[in-house]
Amino acid sequence: MHRPGRNSVIALAGVALVAVVWTRVSARQNVKEFAVEASQYAFSPARIEVQKDDLVKITFSARDMAHSITIDEYRISKRAAAGQSVVLEFRADRTGTVTFYCNMMQDERCRNMKGQLVVR
Repeated sequence: MHRPGRNSVIALAGVALVAVVWTRVSARQNVKEFAVEASQYAFSPARIEVQKDDLVKITFSARDMAHSITIDEYRISKRAAAGQSVVLEFRADRTGTVTFYCNMMQDERCRNMKGQLVVR
């Protein structure tokens, strides 16, 4: 039975470490950050555009009252209290246009809050 020598193990560990570091650096280069604000029953901006496989980071803030940002296609729903912010992150892994919306029921106008996420 052949057992790898110490130098072989160290070399393999070094290759694995380089691969992990390279992957993390590459992923950081594709992070698209957005600040989305909910106020007076509207999202601002109401349209976000990214490229397929971008890591999307959204800082969502509710200004006037509690609101949520829900993206069914990515199984995301985050709620922010009035004056608060939450962060959501996901990989935009499929192309197309999807709707994000507020799912709060405290006021009927919340149901009319909609925006678009465009993945090219």
